Amino acid sequence: VQLQASGGGLVQAGGSLRLSCAASGRSFSPSAMAWFRQPPGKEREFVATIRWSGGRTQYANSVKERFSISTDNAKNTAYLQMNSLQPEDTAIYYCTATLGAFDYWGQGTLVTVSS
Repeated sequence: VQLQASGGGLVQAGGSLRLSCAASGRSFSPSAMAWFRQPPGKEREFVATIRWSGGRTQYANSVKERFSISTDNAKNTAYLQMNSLQPEDTAIYYCTATLGAFDYWGQGTLVTVSS
């Protein structure tokens, strides 16, 4: 399984971005997909997760009401819609997929929010 994250970039505070995470490889049927982020000089942190079947979601308190995670199962792709972005959202964003006992990670995409 390979995960390719895209959609990062530079945006002004208050703006929006949508990240995509496309999966390729063998038959793809994860139990869940998630987004994590690592701000400059800080530890990696959880952002959001979604069950592949049923679509149940969970969010970090810091992004609730601003970010939305979704999937297009036919395209083996997860998305992270990010609205009302703030400078503290600046980070490398990583997507993950959980298949059985394994978590697969993508390469990360950089989001920079200017004030």
